[in-house]
Amino acid sequence: MKMNYFVVGTNNMQKATQFYDSLFEQSKLEKVVPTKRMTYWLGDDFAFAAALPFNEAPATNGNGTMVGFSVGSADEVTRMYDKAIELGAACEGEPGQRGPRFSAYVRDLDRNKICFTD
Repeated sequence: MKMNYFVVGTNNMQKATQFYDSLFEQSKLEKVVPTKRMTYWLGDDFAFAAALPFNEAPATNGNGTMVGFSVGSADEVTRMYDKAIELGAACEGEPGQRGPRFSAYVRDLDRNKICFTD
């Protein structure tokens, strides 16, 4: 079994799309916008999405909820972290060795927690 997608909520699709478009600009992810309330970035075997909540209530971040991206190297962890901070993300843990993995943590514009690992 493997996970096939992860969705973060947003209260501003335009800002979320701009943030993730810029964050993923050097990746090979394909952007797909099937509806006004959802934007996907598709990889070979997974999908990441930002969505306006279906129930129309405000999007909130989950305490303890986090999405992790394996980006391939310590240099790419640092580059993605720096790019996220440049785009307005908040630091939740600067790039560094944590156990067996080199990783960094940020919160996006809607306060969703993201981890980049080598």
